[in-house]
Amino acid sequence: MRLSELHPIFYRARIQQKRLFRFLANLQERKRFATHKELSTTFSYTCKKHQSLLRRKLGNSDPKLQENKIINLKTAASEMDGVIIKPGETFSFWQLVGKTTEVRGYIEGMQLSMGEVKTGIGGGICQLANLLYWMTLHTSLVVTERHHHSFDPFPDSGRTLPFGSGASVFYNYIDLRFYNPTSRSFQIKVWVTDKHLKGAIFSNEEMPYSYHIEERQHQFLKQNGKNYRQNGIWRKTIDKKTGQMIKEELLIKNFSEVKYPIPEELN
Repeated sequence: MRLSELHPIFYRARIQQKRLFRFLANLQERKRFATHKELSTTFSYTCKKHQSLLRRKLGNSDPKLQENKIINLKTAASEMDGVIIKPGETFSFWQLVGKTTEVRGYIEGMQLSMGEVKTGIGGGICQLANLLYWMTLHTSLVVTERHHHSFDPFPDSGRTLPFGSGASVFYNYIDLRFYNPTSRSFQIKVWVTDKHLKGAIFSNEEMPYSYHIEERQHQFLKQNGKNYRQNGIWRKTIDKKTGQMIKEELLIKNFSEVKYPIPEELN
């Protein structure tokens, strides 16, 4: 058992240590981060649009936490809406969002930590990271940092994307980052409606390729008395002019412990 699991005070101390290490590492980096935003104009070419439901049944979780999540999502989305990723720049979730504190308008929401569902200030904004990651996979932006939960906490409810195709974030050392290696600029738009978190990635030039994401070999299985879920997330790169596939790659290989009872028909 790790020291951070013995007592909450050790856990909090470990978090502060990791945050300090990441802060110092960020200072030494020579990356150019995307910070410039344009709210009054939108780039001409649409790369990818997506939306996700704000309210879903998540096991026996408190519905109030989902309402709180919506407030947190609105606050976080406003920090990056309209951001431009110029050639050679890196998008960083936390460089734009900053620390989620009560002073900045964040409230208690649901968080997933160390295999358990917990609450914390700013909880729920992983949904924004999920949206951004999924859209990015449909562009020529290159993901340079992405993390995911090591467990599956809730049964599927209204799932529209493959299992394990999201991204987890936790200030500031668990980040979502992607780099623009192209000669074109990209623009991110994110906003919240009554029912959905919505987003889009635009470009100032048309992309030569389209991207298709698919799930393969999804299954539930049991090992050593525990239930697990696994799959692979693949991406096909298609030449828009010829319609030919020019590349196929395995992006993610998931193997996660399941935290809920699995129906017999799925075993």
